[in-house]
Amino acid sequence: MGVIQIMSPSLANKIAAGEVVERPMSVVKELVENAIDAGSTKIDIYLEQAGITSIKVIDNGSGMVKEDALLAFERHATSKLRAEVDLFRISSLGFRGEALPSIASVSDVTLITSTGEDLGTLVHYRAGKLVETGTAASKKGTEVTVKSLFFNTPARLKYLKAENTELSYTIDYINKMAIAHPDIAFKLVNNNRILLETYGNNNIIQVLANIYGLEVAKMIDVIDYRDGLFTLKLYYTTPEINRTTRNYITITVNKRLIRNNELTKAVLEGYETYLPINRYPIAVLDITVDPLLVDVNVHPAKLEVRLSNQEHIKTVITELIQKKLKDLMYVPKVVIREPFIEKQEVNVKQEEFDFTNQNNERDEVKELFTDKFTLKETDIKMDTNNSTSYIRSEPEYEIREEKAVVKTPKLPKLYYIGQLLGTYLLAQNED
Repeated sequence: MGVIQIMSPSLANKIAAGEVVERPMSVVKELVENAIDAGSTKIDIYLEQAGITSIKVIDNGSGMVKEDALLAFERHATSKLRAEVDLFRISSLGFRGEALPSIASVSDVTLITSTGEDLGTLVHYRAGKLVETGTAASKKGTEVTVKSLFFNTPARLKYLKAENTELSYTIDYINKMAIAHPDIAFKLVNNNRILLETYGNNNIIQVLANIYGLEVAKMIDVIDYRDGLFTLKLYYTTPEINRTTRNYITITVNKRLIRNNELTKAVLEGYETYLPINRYPIAVLDITVDPLLVDVNVHPAKLEVRLSNQEHIKTVITELIQKKLKDLMYVPKVVIREPFIEKQEVNVKQEEFDFTNQNNERDEVKELFTDKFTLKETDIKMDTNNSTSYIRSEPEYEIREEKAVVKTPKLPKLYYIGQLLGTYLLAQNED
């Protein structure tokens, strides 16, 4: 008898779960992506103990009829692909048909769904086995509750991190999905505490304000770019707004949240020399490209993609950021005074002059001294004999010899202090 045999569906699903379901955030991701593909405009996520105990995702999407609800738990069952050619023009977030069966194989899952026309459908799976089916009152949309995650795979449960750490992964994911889909209202709740709530009014700046705060949102600018290969909306902060990790750089391709180290590197190269060492900007790259130029079927988690024109996109991103930041002067301007004339005054000893009343003689004297003398026309008296002479009483004359000294504009004298953060040179002077 041969030794090769086909794995049971239960075992195959557990193996698939090892790639698709790594932690509570992975479950949230798959369920939220299904909700978006169903056309939802409102998605609520409720967690208990960061999702380790319970995860509930409620949407107002199209919902499912009973037959589809049961089939959705079969491996490779999907509504996203009809033919092989569709694999090369994927516009949905999910398409592999692995999410629900993988989640159900390592947890206790209850699904309630309705198209809004009839009673809703209830489907209950535990450890990959169907436990219950039936009807349930339900609004249009789908509600999925996942409990006891990894209860039957203790090795995976053992390696989950602390509750706060696991929660941080989910918060980060939902924050970025809210940024990628500002037209959808998201609400994230953990242990009855609201962590994020957006309004679905398609205002991405308002979403960024909800996530990063109003002061940061005020400092965000946007660049629009389009060419024959792709379009880009780049939301970025000025360098004074920065963070300790590159995790604040969000990248979406055709509204799919992705991880791409090369595109992240392109953003950082645009900020090069403008940020201190080990500091990173807040940026959002919203890229739209022909689906034919994107391969999203790289990894079961669907967070990695390959772009045919990636080098071109990288160059454009870096150059756009560099140009914008170059226009902003972040090196302080040194104010240089205008060139000035330094005047040196020379005083001449006082002398006494007599003037006749003949206008021409008086004018000659005035003309002689006008250019270099300041004539003080004070205390002119007529003598008591009514003579025709006028005498200046204690005449004062000042000769102003002007010597031009033109100062060439230059930096003031500075004394080097040291280096700050490996980026700035510090110097000072008496002023």
